[in-house]
Amino acid sequence: MNTDTRAPAMFISHGAPTFGLEPGVAGANLARLGEDLKDVNAVLIVSPHWQTRGLQVQAMEQPETIHDFGGFPSALYEIEYKAKGAPELAARTADLLSRQGMPAVLQNARGFDHGAWVPMLHMFPEADVPIYQVSLPLSLNTQQALQLGRGLKALRDEGILVVGAGSITHNLYDIRSPGSPSERYVDEFTSWIKQTLAEGDLEALVNYRSLAPHAAKAHPTEEHFLPLLVAVGASDEGEAMTLIEGDVTYGVLSMESYAWGLQAWNNAQPVEKLAS
Repeated sequence: MNTDTRAPAMFISHGAPTFGLEPGVAGANLARLGEDLKDVNAVLIVSPHWQTRGLQVQAMEQPETIHDFGGFPSALYEIEYKAKGAPELAARTADLLSRQGMPAVLQNARGFDHGAWVPMLHMFPEADVPIYQVSLPLSLNTQQALQLGRGLKALRDEGILVVGAGSITHNLYDIRSPGSPSERYVDEFTSWIKQTLAEGDLEALVNYRSLAPHAAKAHPTEEHFLPLLVAVGASDEGEAMTLIEGDVTYGVLSMESYAWGLQAWNNAQPVEKLAS
C-alpha cells in the first residue's frame, strides 16, 4: 500500500446500470486509471443511491452486491462485486464527521449499491481494494455537500480515495435509445461544469441551479449532482484537476468524470491523454 502520497479525490459519473456491461470510453479510462490507483488503502464512496435521513457510514466486513434497479438484462443481476468492507475505517470516519459537527452513525446491514459497485467494477475488477460508503442525507443541499467533502478530506492523507459517484447530467425523463446523439442541453451544461471546475469557482457550483444553462433540465432532482460537490469539497484550492473523458450515453447521461491530486499519486498520467 502507498503510505507516502496523498490519495486523490474523484467524481465519477456512473451512468445507467448497463454501464456495468457496456464500459465504453468512460469504462476504459476508469480501468486504466485503476491501474494507477491499485495501491490506495481503501475507497470511500458517496452515492446518490443510498439516501438516508442522517449521515450513515457502511461498516460491514463483506457488503453484499445490491441490484437496486429493474428491467435490465439478466447478466447485470448475476454480477457479484465481492470487495471487502472497511469497518475500522468506517468507525473512524463516523467519528471524524461527528467531531466536525456532522453526526454520523454506523450501518451494519447495508451492501454496495450500483452507484458504487458499477464504477468500481471497471476500476478494480479484481475487487481487491477495500470499499465502504457514506450515505447522502436526504436533506443535503449544495453547500452542505461541499462541507461533507471537506469533512472527508483528511482521509486522503491516509491513502483513502474519496469518491463522489453521480452523474454530470441525469434526466431519466429524456432517456433516448442506445447510440442516440447527445441532446444540446446536455452538451451545454457539461461544458459549463467543465469550465467552472477548471476555474475553481465554488460559489458558482454551489449556485449552479440559477447560473448553469439548463440546470433544472440536466438535473430535475439534485441527488446525482450533489456527489460532485462532495468530491470538490474533498479537494484543495488550486489542486491540479484531471478530466477523465467519457461519452454521452442514451443521449442524456454525460459520463465525464474528474479527479484532483491524481498526478501526484504514483506519477499517474493525465487520463485525458489516454482517451481514444
